[in-house]
Amino acid sequence: MQVSVEATEGLERRINITVPAEKIDSEVKAQVKQRSRTVRMDGFRPGKVPVSLVEKRFGPAIRQDVVMEQIQRHYIEALVQEKINPAGAPRFEAKVDEAGKDLEFVAVIEIYPEVELKDLDKVTVEKPVASVSDADLEKMLETLQKQHATYEEVKRGAKDGDKVTFDFLGRVDGEEFEGGKAENFELEMGEGRMIPGFEDGMKGLKAGAEKTIEVTFPEDYHAENLKGKAAEFDLVIKAVKAAKLPELNDEFAQQFGIGDGGIDALRTEVRKNMERELKNAVKNKVKQQVIKGLLAANNDVPVPSALKQQEVQVLREQAMQRFGGNGQNMPELPAELFAEQAEERVKVGLLLGQVIRSNDLKVDEARVKDMIENTASAYEDPQEVIAYYAENAEAKQQVENVVLEDQAIDLVLEKAKITEQELSFDEVMNPPAK
Repeated sequence: MQVSVEATEGLERRINITVPAEKIDSEVKAQVKQRSRTVRMDGFRPGKVPVSLVEKRFGPAIRQDVVMEQIQRHYIEALVQEKINPAGAPRFEAKVDEAGKDLEFVAVIEIYPEVELKDLDKVTVEKPVASVSDADLEKMLETLQKQHATYEEVKRGAKDGDKVTFDFLGRVDGEEFEGGKAENFELEMGEGRMIPGFEDGMKGLKAGAEKTIEVTFPEDYHAENLKGKAAEFDLVIKAVKAAKLPELNDEFAQQFGIGDGGIDALRTEVRKNMERELKNAVKNKVKQQVIKGLLAANNDVPVPSALKQQEVQVLREQAMQRFGGNGQNMPELPAELFAEQAEERVKVGLLLGQVIRSNDLKVDEARVKDMIENTASAYEDPQEVIAYYAENAEAKQQVENVVLEDQAIDLVLEKAKITEQELSFDEVMNPPAK
């Protein structure tokens, strides 16, 4: 086998491979002979069909199979010989494919780029410092109470926290519009589900009240024909219901599977869950800053188009699942929607991969165990979750990949400039939208 590698443009390489004719022809001859022992033809006993007839009838197909097998085999051998790491599947181009002549073909591939990490000391990280206070715990318990609230009709006017049932009819420029009418519509006041000004116009209204309110649709409203338009809505209030919160007692704790310890045990469990979520949120915020810093300092890393296309497909499938399950009967989302995000994800993978290789990082099994136990602690039966990972090699491998990535992040953090920022639990968990 003769091999030569030609660098074309960017990461593309053309591997020219020549396989001696006798290697192809001898394999074709051997397979034709083997076929003659099993093939059946009229007028001949099994195993007695002349090789010449078999070659005439089946020779071209046999040769095609042999050539494809030899192309694959010698392509792999060429990669090993030339120490090439392909970043995707090859495209084969036949140059000479004739009986009696050397087989010549080209494998067109992309290679992984050589990544040289730069300016790790210029990566800046603002690490949140926060804790779960007693006030945070009480606020969370109040949220749990609201989630288990019951509602009773009241005669007073509506206010935030109430559920209001009403009919409405909307008009723009004096004309009704599509989607602007509903009967027995239920709204929880204060949730911000309606357009600005709508709920304000409802406050104080009692059951049986009728009122026309004036509002303006936002400029960024999803319906093009309503953007920025002034509208009026006729309202008929059917019912106002106030929330009745359950008491924080042992009976309430039982709704969360707490048997022994009652409400005190629930408080302990809720605080533990909040602390776990806070720790994970801080870790994620730090990680995203490290990734952002890595990209800023090494944004010139070339991206193999094959890897980018693979990432686009992953993102596309995830989006299709979010939009409607398996995506059947839905048009394929255009690749352009995901191109920028896909390229960034490939760059991150290349950069963190280089951190791992250059530091010869190995998976820390203790961290793997800790991550699995941390995940399991959020479930009713943690041991069942731990057993699942112990028995499922693929699931455990995913955890190991995350841990190895985290180890790479930690190495970058050792060189980064870190400052601390005092934040509350709520500021970490519910940052304001940008």
